[in-house]
Amino acid sequence: MTASPARRTPLYSRHVALGGRMVDFGGWELPQQYTSIRDEHFAVRGSAGLFDISHMGRFRLHGDGSFDFLQGLLTNDLSRIGPGRAQYNLMCNERGGILDDLVAYWGDDGFIVVVNASNRERDLDWMRGHAPAGVEVEDRTFEQSLLAFQGPEAESLMPATGLKGLPYFGFRPGKVAGTSALVSRTGYTGEDGFEIFVTADRVVQVWDAILEHAAKQGALPAGLGARDATRLEAALRLYGNDMDEGVNPYEAGLGWTVRLDKGDFVGRDALASVKNEGPKRALVGLKTAAGDIARHGAAVFKGGRRIGTVTSGTHSFFLGHPIALAMVEVASLRVGETAAVDVRGREAAAETVQLPFYRGSARSAAATPAKS
Repeated sequence: MTASPARRTPLYSRHVALGGRMVDFGGWELPQQYTSIRDEHFAVRGSAGLFDISHMGRFRLHGDGSFDFLQGLLTNDLSRIGPGRAQYNLMCNERGGILDDLVAYWGDDGFIVVVNASNRERDLDWMRGHAPAGVEVEDRTFEQSLLAFQGPEAESLMPATGLKGLPYFGFRPGKVAGTSALVSRTGYTGEDGFEIFVTADRVVQVWDAILEHAAKQGALPAGLGARDATRLEAALRLYGNDMDEGVNPYEAGLGWTVRLDKGDFVGRDALASVKNEGPKRALVGLKTAAGDIARHGAAVFKGGRRIGTVTSGTHSFFLGHPIALAMVEVASLRVGETAAVDVRGREAAAETVQLPFYRGSARSAAATPAKS
């Protein structure tokens, strides 16, 4: 059977023109980097980086029962937010395994749900299979593009109107470079910033305008490499690496997204049992010496015995040393303790460190109260 060709976002020609090194990611042809991962990484931390994240799945849910449907499908409690706010969420199976992590946006006329690209078709089938009569789940992935403009200077550098006082995990309609868009104060880098929903036929103009406006202040287009490094520094989980159907939220360190007291939802009984008994594994942070990069799948040892596996690992240009997340036996590693990780067939020392590895401007954005 011939594999399906990778899809391309409406910005493909812009990526190529900017020197993007294109790779297949979740069935999409996307830039791994433009100039260098290091330069793009530092731009996100010091100024801002512009990412094309149009590969992410975007669903629109509408119908009178949309709220109750999502409340029964997701682990978090949507009643804690309201229209104009977004919420990080997990979707689990009946056994409590994580099917996907996602962001749900409560709009005036329904909900928008943004899911991982590699899970889009499965998530769509799962949602439609559980949706009651009167609730429609519409796939808007190809009609609507999505950009992320991330960094401590993103707010001052984005050519936008109508966004004053937008709170963290808030969203509203606005104008970006004169183009109508839905803008949310969310992201996946640990920095303050925005994610911009704009129609596919206008995204090129918005991309060009943001870069033209912000480049003189050090902002850069940024690829998958910088996105992965920044999200790992912030200890943001990556589906398929740090969690999957074989991992429950408590093992992934995401128990805070599980609201057992909100009422019934898919996987609730299984997750209540895990919470009562305690998880068998835990996700921990590891720091290694320069050159000792522990990659996904590498074994983790303590006292000569294997206790777990690295789920994500990279060299942090910003911190100056390699970092990794690892799924290990619960209580086997505490902050400050030393383990060993497999690095290209040899054991390298690793120190267990507090997560996240880095706290960026997203922390101050989250702490800033909303303004009327």
